[in-house]
Order: sequence, then C-alpha cells, then structure tokens
Amino acid sequence: MSAHSPSIMIVTGEASGDHHGALVLQALKARFPDVRCCGIGGDELQRSGMHLLQHNRKLAVVGVVEVLSHASHILRAFRVLRKAIRTSPPDLIIFIDYPDFNLRMAAYASRRGVPVLYYISPQIWAWRQGRAKKIARIVDTMAVIFPFEVPFYAKVGLKAHFVGHPLMDRAPDLLARTAALERFALTDTWPIVGLLPGSRAGEIRRLLGPMITAAVRIHARYPDAQFIIPAAPGVSHKRIMAAAAALQAPLRVIPGDFYNAVNCCDIALVTSGTATLQTALLEKPMIIVYRISPLTYFLGRMLIRVPCIGLANIVAGEKIVPELIQHEATGERIADEALALLSDDTRRSKMQRQLGEVKQALGGPGASERIADLAAEMLNRRRA
Repeated sequence: MSAHSPSIMIVTGEASGDHHGALVLQALKARFPDVRCCGIGGDELQRSGMHLLQHNRKLAVVGVVEVLSHASHILRAFRVLRKAIRTSPPDLIIFIDYPDFNLRMAAYASRRGVPVLYYISPQIWAWRQGRAKKIARIVDTMAVIFPFEVPFYAKVGLKAHFVGHPLMDRAPDLLARTAALERFALTDTWPIVGLLPGSRAGEIRRLLGPMITAAVRIHARYPDAQFIIPAAPGVSHKRIMAAAAALQAPLRVIPGDFYNAVNCCDIALVTSGTATLQTALLEKPMIIVYRISPLTYFLGRMLIRVPCIGLANIVAGEKIVPELIQHEATGERIADEALALLSDDTRRSKMQRQLGEVKQALGGPGASERIADLAAEMLNRRRA
C-alpha cells in the first residue's frame, strides 16, 4: 500500500448515517486528497466518492421482528464486509451508528488488527450497559455526540471525544415565514400542525394512521387548522396520501425541505428519533410518539434503563416534551395532548425555552471536521 494513499472503510446502515458519513469523507478528502474509500452506505456516500460494497437501503430496520424479515440482506452485508476486511484490510474503519450490526463488525476488524473509529455511540447508557467493557476492547476511538457520554465511557477506560452533534453542521437556511407559507401553499392561519411519521417503512405503517386520526380531531376543534407532512427522502408520497385520505382538512406533503416546513408549524407530532432533535433546533413545541412490534417492545421494557426515550428529553435530562409510547400512541391520546398544548400559551412558551437549552447542549457546528481530525490522527499513526 502506498504511504501516500490511505485506505479507509465506512460502514453505516441508515440514511442519517449515510449523510453524516458523506460529510466526514468530504472532510477527510481535504486532508488526504487521494484517500481510497469503500464500504456500506447510501447514495450520499457514493456521490462523495465511496465505492459501495453494498447499498444500505435494505438494512434500515428496527426491532427483532423487522430484523428477522430482512435477515438475508443483513447476512449478505456481513459476508461482504468480512471478505473485504480479510482480503484487503483498510488502514482505518469508521463505523457510524447502526450498533447491532456495526459492533459485530468492529469485533471482527479488531481481531484482524484494523483500527476502529466509532462515530455516534451505541446508546448503551439507555440499555444493555454491560456492553461498555466489550466496546472498550474492540473500539480504538469513540466519537460521541452527547456530552454526558464521555464520563460514561471513561468508567471502562475507553477514551471518548465529544465532537458535537452532526445536526449542528446542517445550519438550516430558513425562509421568512411569509415566503415559507407561500412556498408550501399555506395560509397564515392558526394552528399549523406538522405530522412527522418517521423515515422507516415500519414507523410510517404504525404511526401515520394515529397521527391522521389525531389530525381529524384537531381539525374538528380548530376548523382553520392546516397539516403538513415533511416527507423523508425515499418515502412514497402516494402511500402517505392514501393513508391521509380520511383527513378532510388542508394537507401538504412537503419533500426535501424539513426545516422550513417544520419552522412553519405551531406544534409538531414527531416520531421518536433524530427528528425530535431537528425539531428541538427550531424550538418548536412537540409531542413525541413511538410504536414498535409487541415483541420488541416487551424485550425493550426489560432492558431499557432510562426514564425517557425521546432524544430531546434525554439531552434535557428531564421530560420537557410529552411522550406517548406503544399502546399510548393512539390517535385519541395524541389529539388530547396536542389540543392541551395548543390551548396553553404558557406551556408552549416554557417548552420553547427548554428546547433552546437542548440546542445549546448539542455543541457548535464542526462535528464532521472533528471526526476527520480524529481519523487523520489514527491514519497517521497507522502509516507511521
């Protein structure tokens, strides 16, 4: 291998990781213009110059039942990566999120002597904390996106670097309200409610229906209410509109402009996940909802060790946003919470202030650059 041509591998199983990985690869290319990169990712990593060993479109699943239904794609990804590491070991592997898959591959890479940089830590502080010692044995450098994760890993002797949250690298270019309303064909009436049913097929299947039911009830109370769905990339608009056919109220499906769409909203109904932090960055009052398969939920209840599941609440250290999980995530309950929030100006103002504090806790922009610095340091050590 040429001393001037480093080789890296990036592995991520979801669309958000694909985006974060693309930013890291672009930053690494500024430091190593001839860097060679292969791995598992999506369209953004491919456009940034990574050779895809396998596309990750079939890997983004959550829950025991869902994983079993996608087992063939996941097993193929394992085989492809193991072969690549065995036959042409890279100088560094960057694993991004996607822990159940990536931790197994990190163990394999570690046994093969390949340095491992893990970006976006598995949420072991929430469940299965016993994995921390194993992670410390197989990961050389851990890059974390929440400040409270640093002391957690220090307890097991793993050096963790707080790099800030990658969402802070995507400073939204927000339109003025009048311009945004015009772009989305909305009128300046109150309230505008965002429905954010998630990006995975299972999330949309379980949560869009209850959100639509809640919207019907909200519209009955507020006849001028409007509803928007900022559709995640790859989500079928036809499928959304078919599910929303029962809603006799103004509805817009808005592709590719999440921040401007949510910024128009007075409140949002948000599927638990990264979208809660994105909504927090805009300081928009919200209600967090989530449903998974009954088996996954049963197992999770035995393992999860945190009082909240919404990332905005976890960062805040308290439940500042209501959460409706599993059997509570019905259209009726969601509507009740939404109507209570819409009718209470003081509560909405308090929530906005607390979400502003969450935003401050996520750190400043530059996460991708800091990851690239860590990767460059590891590459230089390896090549030396």
